[in-house]
Amino acid sequence: MTPADYTTSLRAAAEYIREGDDFLVVSHMQPDGDAAGSTFAVAWMLQALNKNYTLINEGTMPEKYMYMAAGVGTLHAYDRNPPERKFERVISVDCADYGRIGRVSECLSPQASLLNIDHHATNDLFGAVNLVHPDAAATVEVLYDLVQELGLPLTEGLCSCIYSGLLTDTGGFRYSNTSPKVLGIAADLLGRGVKGHELAERLLETMSYGQVSLLKRSLNTLSFSADKRIAWLTVSTEDREATGASSDDMDGLVNYARNVEGVEVGMLFKEKEPGVIKVSLRSGGRADVAAIAQAFGGGGHVKAAGCTFLGTMEEAVDTVVREVGKGIG
Repeated sequence: MTPADYTTSLRAAAEYIREGDDFLVVSHMQPDGDAAGSTFAVAWMLQALNKNYTLINEGTMPEKYMYMAAGVGTLHAYDRNPPERKFERVISVDCADYGRIGRVSECLSPQASLLNIDHHATNDLFGAVNLVHPDAAATVEVLYDLVQELGLPLTEGLCSCIYSGLLTDTGGFRYSNTSPKVLGIAADLLGRGVKGHELAERLLETMSYGQVSLLKRSLNTLSFSADKRIAWLTVSTEDREATGASSDDMDGLVNYARNVEGVEVGMLFKEKEPGVIKVSLRSGGRADVAAIAQAFGGGGHVKAAGCTFLGTMEEAVDTVVREVGKGIG
């Protein structure tokens, strides 16, 4: 995307927000830090513009992200309490494709107009208006630019949301997507009072008991390809039940496979239910895991992607590992 194209997209998104009201704001299923930060950042922005909005996700938001919700209202879980109305103005954040909003799509009227704000290279531009910047480290980086375009103040709550999304999607400013611009934004937000060390402790350092228990169990499944360039872990429903771990407790497990010396692609295979396996892929850079994930109907980034495999755990491991092997040559 050229700077001129990006500027045009920012202006179109700002106009969409200024002209509309009564927005539905939704992020992807099983939201991560960027999805959470983006959801609540948009809420702060709409609140500053005196717009009405409803925040919703297919499921519940992980508790560790809920500090961002203070001051912007309730985030509704569709699977627990679906709204009894339809929405005509929708803002989706951090969703690479329309399917990622899940059953929340049932809340949209047939005439719904959607603003798609994202940073995934695999985004298929499903919105009536698309603000998608693949070079951005996180969707909150795009929102930071949109805040400037709208001329809104960077209030304490909004700053915390943007910083949180940057922190998590850059792995604590360690990943290759940590650009000079990202660090400039972070510096600006810290200068406005964001307590970066506290957010890092909450989001990157603290582990739940369920997460530690699941880590102990899943490390026993760590496996390697013959050349040690591919590594993977598996988590079954039995593992989750035995440890009392939630789906949120699987955050970061894939890195234990990827971080082994010599490994080029690390994966985590998670049994969501019998016959449904969620696969997370992480690359050291030589393999494009987004392309691999797309072969199975998924997507993401060159170095971080995911997909869903329909079949047994054994079939998923065998098939995806073989495909990854082709991808790294």
